[in-house]
Amino acid sequence: MPHRLQFADWVAFPVLQVFAFFSNPENLPRLMPPETQTRIDRLELIQPPPSLHQSLSVQRVAGIGSIITTSFQPFPWLSLRRLWVAAITEFEWNHHFADVQQKGPFQRWHHRHEFLPEARNGLNGTLVRDLIEYEVGFGPLGALANSLFIARQMRHTFAERQKVLPQLLA
Repeated sequence: MPHRLQFADWVAFPVLQVFAFFSNPENLPRLMPPETQTRIDRLELIQPPPSLHQSLSVQRVAGIGSIITTSFQPFPWLSLRRLWVAAITEFEWNHHFADVQQKGPFQRWHHRHEFLPEARNGLNGTLVRDLIEYEVGFGPLGALANSLFIARQMRHTFAERQKVLPQLLA
């Protein structure tokens, strides 16, 4: 059964800076809750074509075809690590990119990261929007796991990211 989640967070930083931070996969562990001990195990980066609107400070960017292999601890009280292999399937400078799971805990995973300029209270900033479509698999057991644990863990992950993102971008 497919599930959809959407998260949005506004930060008082320009789109160029926010996109540059998110499109560098080396920043991913910094965005994850510390208890997951997320790490990058392998990067196969394919640079996207240059753009007139790209940030000049962008050094490492995961363009279409990039493969990002990470591992994490789903349960902090267990030393068990799970592997997650994601491929970048969409990329538009300073607007969005998307990844799909090639190997990992889900039957299907598609995550689109969007970056939209937005002013709030007289401040220019960026709305960071995440659109996630996923399937757990395992029939009724997967649906139960999603309602008891998985969806809650994802909401926690994005809430933690919202707390640390302004400091990471500063």
